[in-house]
Amino acid sequence: EDMIAEHRKELGITPRKISDEEIVQRLVYSLVNEGAHILEDGIASKASDIDMVYITGYGFPIFRGGPMHYASQQGLFNVVQAMQRFGRNPNDDAKFWEPAGLIRKLAAEGKGFDQA
Repeated sequence: EDMIAEHRKELGITPRKISDEEIVQRLVYSLVNEGAHILEDGIASKASDIDMVYITGYGFPIFRGGPMHYASQQGLFNVVQAMQRFGRNPNDDAKFWEPAGLIRKLAAEGKGFDQA
């Protein structure tokens, strides 16, 4: 812990409390963004296919319906807002948090992945 505190001090990083909600958002929304890129690239034809892979192959909680469904339930506008907030953090990777074009498009139209 002392080494971490010293390293943080050298980098000028002030520790902060991170909520459970932010942890979930960071984990799931990164999956969602990659899923949107997969849809854009034509690797998968629909979001529910991606959800099935995560549910059956990776153990994503079935009651959440998969990451793409979960994001649609949260509202893609809210997903975009959270991703942009993460990207503004100077200690984060802004490029990583750029929402895929499909997410931005659906959010602007007030739609979810099931309406793509």
